[in-house]
Amino acid sequence: MHELSICHAISGIATRHAAGRPVARVCVDIGGLRQVVPLALTSCWEIAVLDTVLEGAVLDVNHIPAAIACRACGHRTVLEHPVFRCERCSGTDTEVASGDELTITSLVLQEA
Repeated sequence: MHELSICHAISGIATRHAAGRPVARVCVDIGGLRQVVPLALTSCWEIAVLDTVLEGAVLDVNHIPAAIACRACGHRTVLEHPVFRCERCSGTDTEVASGDELTITSLVLQEA
């Protein structure tokens, strides 16, 4: 289960950036191509932050759908299945437009 190692990495980054200040919420964007199970991630978060300065902080996960952009026609296709084909022109010359994110977007600090 790689979700636990992801949570450890997120908690390490959040702890450094909080610089000793108490954290209420850690907000992250997770793309659909990252193969992360949201429920497993939030369950692992509680384990990863147990007995740390982040204990009690909520992990707020924003799921980013996977999408591709077609280089031939410019159309953007949100992927329902992992088939990298433009829904407009059926072209396969595409690039990932979203869905590969794994980003901490913000820390919400507790009020003093």
